[in-house]
Amino acid sequence: MSVYTSVSQAQLSAWLGHFVLGELLELKGIAAGIENTNYFVTTTAGRYVLTLFEKLQPEELPYYLGLMAHLAARGIPCPRPIPDASGKVLDALCGKPATLVTRLPGHDIEHPSVRQCSLVGEALGRMHREGLDYPHSMPNPRGFDWWHGAALEVAPHMPACEAALLEGELRFQTLHRRDDLPRGAIHADLFRDNVLFDGDAIGGIIDFYFACTDALLYDLAITVNDWCIDAGGALDAERTSALLAAYRAVRPVTLPERDAWPAMLRAGALRFWISRLFDLHCPRPGELTFAKDPAHFQRILQARIDAYADGHGMLA
Repeated sequence: MSVYTSVSQAQLSAWLGHFVLGELLELKGIAAGIENTNYFVTTTAGRYVLTLFEKLQPEELPYYLGLMAHLAARGIPCPRPIPDASGKVLDALCGKPATLVTRLPGHDIEHPSVRQCSLVGEALGRMHREGLDYPHSMPNPRGFDWWHGAALEVAPHMPACEAALLEGELRFQTLHRRDDLPRGAIHADLFRDNVLFDGDAIGGIIDFYFACTDALLYDLAITVNDWCIDAGGALDAERTSALLAAYRAVRPVTLPERDAWPAMLRAGALRFWISRLFDLHCPRPGELTFAKDPAHFQRILQARIDAYADGHGMLA
């Protein structure tokens, strides 16, 4: 459940007084998401999503809200922050930073088809292309340096064989770091539950609160690692090919990116394996984090390592 901070109808009605959105008709908590408090809000002017940020601080939020506004203005189907009467898109509600964004149509899917993977690849390519001139930057808060620090904390809680796998992959990634890859604004969390399908089209791409400035190929690897896998974590050839072909039709990849692809698939799996290990073994006091199963991404990482050893997984 992602309603950590309760908001009453009276509290929200008072807060909405700063907007030009008519009267509040409905307030409904959203039982999805693990980082923030979310509500569906319906007024006489339309339907919106209210987010109260439980961990992110006000000074961190302009990057994310600005990126969503930038992409929405370019035709990317992502939430658009709603300004109040004074032009602000961020204000306090119930003691938490809060924002109101457009509510997008559709629902997430659990078992994507080849066609749906193709649509996701096209949308990600468009996001990367349209975000290249976004003027702000944000270092990746869960990037290379964080991996190493988090690994030191989780390793004592792991079986020796898993700790050895983690140490070995960190060593591999250190040796295969690439600074020559195209960079820009990335979503960094484009999993199946962050894409809404409305019929045969993508109705919305949501949850930009892990977005940052990093290698575009890294974002592509994270996406493929969720959308194109089989039950054992290996890549499904048909879905992977469809997603990559649609992406490249919008943003052609460079020669260095093609060369880096197998190692980047491993990097995308490693990031989420470490994150899930960290959330499980090292929760911070008062931190609102739901610990998902780390074994899922351990399997994906092992599958990528095996494919790398066999010379598979090249980006054509």
